[in-house]
Amino acid sequence: MDWKIELIHVPVSDVDRAKDFYVNKLGFNADHDQRVSDDLRFVQLTPPGSACSIAIGEGLGATLEPGSLDVIQVVIDDADAVLADLRAKGVEAEGVDEQAWGRFITLKDPDGNRWTLQQLPAWSAGAGSGAS
Repeated sequence: MDWKIELIHVPVSDVDRAKDFYVNKLGFNADHDQRVSDDLRFVQLTPPGSACSIAIGEGLGATLEPGSLDVIQVVIDDADAVLADLRAKGVEAEGVDEQAWGRFITLKDPDGNRWTLQQLPAWSAGAGSGAS
């Protein structure tokens, strides 16, 4: 039985500012932006190539304060190319941190939610594919 993570809520203080950052700076796809009522707005954004999206909005029932999320990690193909692209778009990003288990870039959204981007090491090819 498969379990697939579909959606992660990211707490933000200004939905339009966050949407602009994720779409225009990070290149996420804007899947949905629906104002359901005066108190409820749901925005779904998906990183390029990802099967998992993030949700930002108003009235979503989140209990985390904007800027408090610091546990999202994303796998990327080429840390050097991604870092250059982010910096060209004006995104402040730290990197590349070389570790035995990968090459890492960290960045924060306008509220301070921290993202870690990981280029997997060559030895990990096929890890998690179910092969033994």
